[in-house]
Amino acid sequence: MKEIEFNLLDEPWIRVRDDSCQVHEVSLTDALLHAHQYTSLSGELPTQDIVILRLMLAVLHTVFSRVDADGNAAELEDEEEAVERWTDLWELGQLPEEPIREYLEKWHERFWLFHPERPFGQVAGLACGTQYGASKLNGEISESGNKVRLFSSYFGEEKTALSYAQAARWLLYLNAFDDTSAKPTKEGKEKSGGKLPSPGAGWLGKLGIVFTRGKNLFETLLLNLVMVNGDQVENEEKPLWESDTVRREERTEIPFPDNLAELYTLQSRRVFLERENDTVIRYYLIGGDFFQKENAFMEPMTVWRTPKKEKDSYVPRRHDANKQMWRDFALLYDYKEGNHVAGVIQWVQRIAEEIDMQMVQTTIVSVQYGDKDFFVQNVFWDSLMVNKQLLIDIGANWREKIKVEINRCEQLADAIRKLAGNLYLASGGTKGDAKSWDKTFLKSRESASAQLYFRLDMPFRRWLAGITPEEVDSADYETEERVFSAWQKTAKTIAYSCAEELAMHAGDAAMVGHEIKNEKSGDSVRYSAPKAIHQFRIQVAEIYKKI
Repeated sequence: MKEIEFNLLDEPWIRVRDDSCQVHEVSLTDALLHAHQYTSLSGELPTQDIVILRLMLAVLHTVFSRVDADGNAAELEDEEEAVERWTDLWELGQLPEEPIREYLEKWHERFWLFHPERPFGQVAGLACGTQYGASKLNGEISESGNKVRLFSSYFGEEKTALSYAQAARWLLYLNAFDDTSAKPTKEGKEKSGGKLPSPGAGWLGKLGIVFTRGKNLFETLLLNLVMVNGDQVENEEKPLWESDTVRREERTEIPFPDNLAELYTLQSRRVFLERENDTVIRYYLIGGDFFQKENAFMEPMTVWRTPKKEKDSYVPRRHDANKQMWRDFALLYDYKEGNHVAGVIQWVQRIAEEIDMQMVQTTIVSVQYGDKDFFVQNVFWDSLMVNKQLLIDIGANWREKIKVEINRCEQLADAIRKLAGNLYLASGGTKGDAKSWDKTFLKSRESASAQLYFRLDMPFRRWLAGITPEEVDSADYETEERVFSAWQKTAKTIAYSCAEELAMHAGDAAMVGHEIKNEKSGDSVRYSAPKAIHQFRIQVAEIYKKI
């Protein structure tokens, strides 16, 4: 077995999709130089794709903070120059080959997946920490030795061994999204005086990741190439492979990275891959670098939790797997009420006039953990198309009215939740007491709310994508009124349809009704389907009354 093997710049390992929907494995060099020929990354999971996207962005940030689109040495000095350089790259329609090849050839030796001194993304010779098999490294399985998956997508040798290409992809994923199951080493605890700080989940696992997509991989890279991050021009990049040394210390708290190339190649874990018969069969893992997440605005690919008090800090806000993306419209796109918009969205707002595309596709991805991030429960993603004019000043009034409509949808969900509860009581069910509500009562309410949101989902997305603020004259709001009235009619129709189906499925007993006595007051209240539907219609009318 060769000591030095599998260079990420030369060997195929990144999965991409072409125009004919065929998936290919290509090298990092190929993925960059032919990005315009691929529609997207196409790894095993969307969360894997975002990690590889960030690796590619780290290369681009480093190269084009030092040279211009023609390959001439020229460091960025101010915002105007950064936007101009970005625009030059965008107008090319593909990434310039010469400066990228020249840079990658210079650092070629740092991209070996297997190397006696500098294996990429690893700590050479690491033989302590938690040992896992290949099935744990594979994020599609994430199976530890003491918890076997009942229904696995891999079996036999495919489960117990990974190809070098697979291992490279999942190594990056592990560094970004690893759970907290790995234990500190005995040696590490002794050095620290008995206790080591917890690094938590991998950095990306702590985020509510958001990024923008173009019609091909080149456009996706450029749209997320944030050359002005907040007020900072990205001009002093320090990616992992340019570091003279590799940190080996366990669970190391570091200052927050001050450049995106360093952040995008952060080593949240110390890892060492072990191979046998040209496959990776196991790995060692200990905690790696971490930092405080409060006000960590250098990170451009996350939404933020707005603090309740002015003195409190902003922290990354994870996405909710049970919530459609459009319901977080304000969180994603609007600056009102102290919201800190993600850096990638701020960047698109900044360069909106420079891009020859009308619609912007925003995508979220996230890992959902269980039991204090001890294991992965779910991986989910969602996308939303909006007109780019909604993101800039011309769309400010529209954004406010869209937020009103989303709030009304939330009120509709509350109304249908109440209706479902009343129908359950009308059919003979019980609410329970103040300390412990009946589980079936609660389930019926939440199920009705989820069904309403499911039916609102696609119509709302289509309506939102059809909004074109530039068509509205500032002195004439007839078009604006027509657009919002159309959605309100759609929302009410869907809500009434849901309500009628709930009443129908409540059964004959609910039509007659059921009387429930209040134990405290002694008064009786009669619940019936006709009464519940009447109350629901009153609520809907109140929600959509003219303001």
